[in-house]
Amino acid sequence: MNSRRLLWVSLPDQRPRRELYWMSRMPGTSVTALAAQEPVGDITWVPSTYRRPVKRFIEAGALAWVNGLDEQEPAAYDWVTTLEICSLVTGQASKWRRGRRPLQAVITWENLPDQPLYKVPPYNRAVTASRGADLFLCMVDAAREHLLDNGFPDHKIRVVKPGVDTSIFAPADHPPGTPTVAFVSPLAPNKGIDRVLDAMKLVRRQLPEARLVVAGNGPLRDRVAAAAADPTAGVSLAGQLDAHGVADLLRNAAVFCTAPRPTWKWTEQLGLAYLEAQACGLPVVTTRCGTNDEAVHPPNLLLDDSVEALADGLLAFLTDADRRLQAGVANRNRMVADHDLATQCARMGEAFADIETHTAR
Repeated sequence: MNSRRLLWVSLPDQRPRRELYWMSRMPGTSVTALAAQEPVGDITWVPSTYRRPVKRFIEAGALAWVNGLDEQEPAAYDWVTTLEICSLVTGQASKWRRGRRPLQAVITWENLPDQPLYKVPPYNRAVTASRGADLFLCMVDAAREHLLDNGFPDHKIRVVKPGVDTSIFAPADHPPGTPTVAFVSPLAPNKGIDRVLDAMKLVRRQLPEARLVVAGNGPLRDRVAAAAADPTAGVSLAGQLDAHGVADLLRNAAVFCTAPRPTWKWTEQLGLAYLEAQACGLPVVTTRCGTNDEAVHPPNLLLDDSVEALADGLLAFLTDADRRLQAGVANRNRMVADHDLATQCARMGEAFADIETHTAR
């Protein structure tokens, strides 16, 4: 297929999805997106609203259906693509197709074989409808295992790991002068900013010049703001940053740290922030959660969910410049080899093309 026309049906979340941007970067692909917010990239945007009776959950768990999908002509597209097999927009897309055209792809990060939402109407109906999709594109190896455990056919599954722009996320020319820890993630309990704040108190007892810079937003923002207002805490709140702002923050840090812990319907799947930090040549200290070991390899530190363990891990890097340098070089090399954005987007395109070839036979 020389020119692939792809319709992306967005979830009703509050930010443009990176997966949509990756789809637009696949060679030979033109993308139209039904989305509430204008997406980034060379994408035709169809502003969309959602029927959403309850706003309790977000992203794939949102109880929401997109308005306007029926106004799109299936014959105008080669693919319709959504995120996660249980999202209600995935179920919509499955029913919208005519005669199994256009082809359907579902992008998935899910790593819980017994995802509780799968048992609850109407999510279970979306899962059932999604079984007719042509491609299940997994962002982590664990997502493939999750699909197989739920009876999805292996011949429709492809795994392509996410990419990071290694030109934007690149190491600093010189190491930072201050032992600074960077936290870049939603300011929510499941990402562990509370644990990191407490760990930094222990770190600063042994290394008083250590500082924590926090970027993000979320329900625990007030707690971070209170720490930042305390001149003795060594905490700065950078707020919500774009990619270039995050890259600048990381380049001025010595170590990257989060502390994820599972919820009833979520565990860490990969963690794009880990990839960005490693591309900038930072070592990572984090808690073991879900399948984040797919992103965080030795010599980085995956630790138990403990404030004391986090503090010890941070001190191990902050007080040893050679160890930091060796870990940073290894991380940067792996990101360039395995997670370069252009390469991974091309691999995603190859996954679509492979299904196209088999379907045409």
